[in-house]
Amino acid sequence: MGRVGKAFAIVTFAAVMAAGFLAGCSGGADGESAAGDQPQEAPAATAPAQQGASDIPLHYVEYGSGEPLILLHGNGEDGSYFARQMAPFAQRYCVFAVDTRGHGKTERGAAPFTLGQFADDLLGFMDVHGIPQANLLGFSDGANIALIFALRHPERVRKLVLNGANLFPEGLTEETRRQIDAEYRDALAAGDERRIELVRLMVDEPHIDPSELERLGMPVLVVAGTDDMIEESHTRLIAASIPGSQLAILEGTHFVAAENPDAFNRAVMSFLEA
Repeated sequence: MGRVGKAFAIVTFAAVMAAGFLAGCSGGADGESAAGDQPQEAPAATAPAQQGASDIPLHYVEYGSGEPLILLHGNGEDGSYFARQMAPFAQRYCVFAVDTRGHGKTERGAAPFTLGQFADDLLGFMDVHGIPQANLLGFSDGANIALIFALRHPERVRKLVLNGANLFPEGLTEETRRQIDAEYRDALAAGDERRIELVRLMVDEPHIDPSELERLGMPVLVVAGTDDMIEESHTRLIAASIPGSQLAILEGTHFVAAENPDAFNRAVMSFLEA
């Protein structure tokens, strides 16, 4: 999946912890945006291994002030996917756009390259930053990571937005699965280990039983496009399986946040502010 929008500056855990760069976002008393009018890069620093559930530090950008809102991008992308969400959301929230393990500026590390590990990485991110609870917005594989995280750590999630999630590979449209299978065969034939790992995530994962979603007690918004890579029936299954969830089918494709940002941002902000 291609990257969308301009690239934002990337910062590391180490830069924050050394310089106190995110004091306003991470619970500092002043409540001011650490980033000012635009996302900014923290002073350069050597990032140590992340503490807690991950073996690596995650790179990210931070913008705004208020309650934490963590954005999780899709397969093969980075935090800049949310270029059209950062500024609007930062008016009310402290927004963190994270680069997942092996994506963007975040190293691959030695841990397994799985959605479950990515959820562990998110736990480590929140622990290191002293974020006891956050709003999560995930797109595509990022939505799957957010969902896995919410099932494992419901007390850490205030509100959950799932954009283009799927519970199992068969939730993708038949045409999308054909394309993914072809890309996987090409990657295997080329011996391209990075592509193999990335595409394997979509071939093999996730595997979430719809009945598990009954355990989600936080408010949840399920979002998809009218011409999505996820079967609409599957999106509706996800929403129907989560008690009290809201469903928004917006004009656009799987990449509706980038293609139709006004409608997407309104739907998300209305949900978060309710």
